[in-house]
Amino acid sequence: MKKHNFYAGPSILNEGVIKEAGKAVENFAGTGLSILEVSHRGKEFVAVMDETVALFKELLDVPETHEVVFVGGGASLQFYMSALNFLNKKAAYLDTGTWSSKAIKEAKRVGEVVVVASSKDDNYTHIPEYTVPGDVDYFHYTSNNTIYGTEIKKDPEVSVPLICDMSSDIFSRPVDVSKYDLIYGGAQKNLAPAGVTFAVVKKDAVGKVDRDLPTMLNYQTHIDKGSMFNTPPVFPIYVALQTLKWYKSLGGIPAMQKRNEEKAALLYDAIDSSKIFRGTAREQDRSLMNICFVMKDEYKELEKDFLDLATSRGMMGIKGHRSVGGFRASTYNALPIESVKALIDVMKEFEKKI
Repeated sequence: MKKHNFYAGPSILNEGVIKEAGKAVENFAGTGLSILEVSHRGKEFVAVMDETVALFKELLDVPETHEVVFVGGGASLQFYMSALNFLNKKAAYLDTGTWSSKAIKEAKRVGEVVVVASSKDDNYTHIPEYTVPGDVDYFHYTSNNTIYGTEIKKDPEVSVPLICDMSSDIFSRPVDVSKYDLIYGGAQKNLAPAGVTFAVVKKDAVGKVDRDLPTMLNYQTHIDKGSMFNTPPVFPIYVALQTLKWYKSLGGIPAMQKRNEEKAALLYDAIDSSKIFRGTAREQDRSLMNICFVMKDEYKELEKDFLDLATSRGMMGIKGHRSVGGFRASTYNALPIESVKALIDVMKEFEKKI
């Protein structure tokens, strides 16, 4: 039976990317060695790193003012590292979910944080209205909220530098990188397996804080050393390169955006037209990456039955996050539209039984 991978992360990778990665596990670049055992200083992997960075910049249209680096620790470390490097006196944060609230917690260890708005009281089901003060070092937001299914799909229009956690929607739509001092994210959603973190850093924005920075937590360290100050996660970076090549072959980011909008439209339409399901996020704030829905109140007791049926039909990872319940279909770039159609078929099958 075909499996349909809706896991929120680590998540689906393109089948062709997985096959290329498998070949490299057997024999990397004709070396007779596995990608899992080669030196990161060898010319073969140095070429991989260079090509990955170049293709990352090409696809995301990264200007010369910025550099792309790969680091460790996931977005969770970036919550602290970003504030450490850019928060001198005061920063503004938007609270739209679990990950943004964690970023706020870590930034408060560094300096003053102004939370410009929060949708916590409404269980993070919408993006709140906000105003960013002009006297802050930067404005930080999380573009896509994996747990609650909301997304900010356009670059904010503010008068201060931007920092964004784009872990779960990077490469899903065009971004004006020039507006940002920093874009960061874990790669395990739209780029690679878990184990590597990307950071797109504005080069002349670093080195402006008054504090003495730990070497490993200084973006300048990784810029200067080309992401090789310490041993980088070789295999995830190799897989990231294969993913970026696949994006380019399909037509780049505009093509990915079109695919994602088509998938989301199909599934949201099925949810909205259902007599037993309903969406949880406000319509104008709905995510294209994580589609969250629940049973309507009068059918709540049937959630387990639906989950059991969906699982028996090959739907993997659609159970909602433990903190919110219900269901979540993560429709990242690599998920084919056929998987969305298969899920809709199961939803309709179940509804006919009611």
